[in-house]
Amino acid sequence: MLRYLILLLAVLASPLAADPVRIEGGQIEGRQLADGVDGWFGVPFARPPLRELRWRAPQRVEPWQGVYHADRFAPMCLQPLRSRTMNHYFGNEAISEDCLYLNIWAPRGAAGRKLPVVVWVYGGAFNVGSASMANYGGANLAREGVVYVSIAYRVGPLGFLAHPELTREGGGHSGNYGLMDQVAGLEWIQRNIAQFGGDPGNVTVMGQSAGSASVALLQINPKAKGLFHKAVGMSVSPFGPLVGPVPLATGEEQGLALQKALGATGIEAMRDLPGDRVLAIAAGVPRHPIVIDGAQVTGKPEAVFAARQQNDVAVMLGFTRDERFASLGPVGTLAEYQAAVRKAFPQTAEQVLKAYPAKDDAATARAVVDITRDMSVGSQMFNWASAAARSGTKPVWGYFFTRRQPYAPGITFVDHDPATVGAYHTGEVPYFLRNLDSLNLFRQTRDWTPMDLQLRDTMSGLILSFARSGVPRADWPRFDPKAPKVLTLGEEVRVIGWPNVAALPLLSEAAISPPDRPAAAGRARD
Repeated sequence: MLRYLILLLAVLASPLAADPVRIEGGQIEGRQLADGVDGWFGVPFARPPLRELRWRAPQRVEPWQGVYHADRFAPMCLQPLRSRTMNHYFGNEAISEDCLYLNIWAPRGAAGRKLPVVVWVYGGAFNVGSASMANYGGANLAREGVVYVSIAYRVGPLGFLAHPELTREGGGHSGNYGLMDQVAGLEWIQRNIAQFGGDPGNVTVMGQSAGSASVALLQINPKAKGLFHKAVGMSVSPFGPLVGPVPLATGEEQGLALQKALGATGIEAMRDLPGDRVLAIAAGVPRHPIVIDGAQVTGKPEAVFAARQQNDVAVMLGFTRDERFASLGPVGTLAEYQAAVRKAFPQTAEQVLKAYPAKDDAATARAVVDITRDMSVGSQMFNWASAAARSGTKPVWGYFFTRRQPYAPGITFVDHDPATVGAYHTGEVPYFLRNLDSLNLFRQTRDWTPMDLQLRDTMSGLILSFARSGVPRADWPRFDPKAPKVLTLGEEVRVIGWPNVAALPLLSEAAISPPDRPAAAGRARD
């Protein structure tokens, strides 16, 4: 923990980097961090989306005079804040609508080296998230010879709002402003990353949860063509229920509902309202974030891939053993489990019960987790992998994360039960990004073991190898829809068949409802 605190404090306490870097807009100066890494934090990649620019596409930055001191993180986009007792609490961050900034970590003296570029897109259900969270930090990967960039994008109703007036303003398109921000960040990287030692011809974009869905949406986004060359998706995709885009007309109806709830006369009156009021009122108005706007999202991902219109890049994707975004309702006994399955799957119940067997009450918990995982994220990731393998020319690899983190004795969280959470949603991120210490930033929550450190080295090595060569591991078989396999990442690292792959078609008939979440959490976990 002490080492990570030192790295975090280095953002403010370390000396300035030796020479300013000239980029579009002017000169910027970063900071020298520990162990041979330089950092540039709060680098503007677009104009602040304020006043008349609220709910408009991101605009190019305006030039500045003198040297811009990129020595501290910018505020995260307007959103609810975290509780100090949440599992993923990494300290309070400032919030603002003025939030379109990115962070860069690079090995010292990287200029001119053409290093692989790794771009992180954060998760948070498209409602929350930050490019500056400690578990997303890039110093530890940069130390291994890549240029690492984390980009911000607008979230919540300020980042994802369709509305008839916005559609007219946008020439027939509205919504998905956060996706536009992601594209603008990638465009900035293409124009500027060489100044930091990065190769704009070798960009790997990666994300988790809503960030993973964003990566898949970048694959179907015609505006993102040529901006990245490899993709990594961790747990969630828009292939299937819950996250898939809805028609623009549906989004416009939801935008009008928010206008009514705000008591506003139109979109200009909504622009006049304080952002925190929009945020507060929007919390009570149903809204699907992603719409088929005809520009950033031209159709359902399945249709875009089937037409071979996707951005065809190599993909590494996967999910964790115990995450799920579906529910069978309250189930505690074998009888309740069998009744819940028969209710959810009236046509295929007996086949589902055979595929997910439980012999007694004690075995029902495992079966319920496996079914609800495969109803949601398991199917989402399998469908993405299948579409990419069938419609693309580039390879796909699948992983399955199974490690239950070693919690410190007696540790409690407001949103997370160490006794039951297992290999949870987001649990793989600190291994892939070499940021295990981030979870002990303010209190000891994990007692990491030598096995965890070895797994961290293995998993971050997959990312580094993929970014450098396009192949994460020589003995990891490519995804084949006819005989799909995954690389398990846990106490053992080995190749197995895709979990319950034969049962996935049986689960498609269920009407999916999200699982219950602790009321005290107040936000989706990322």
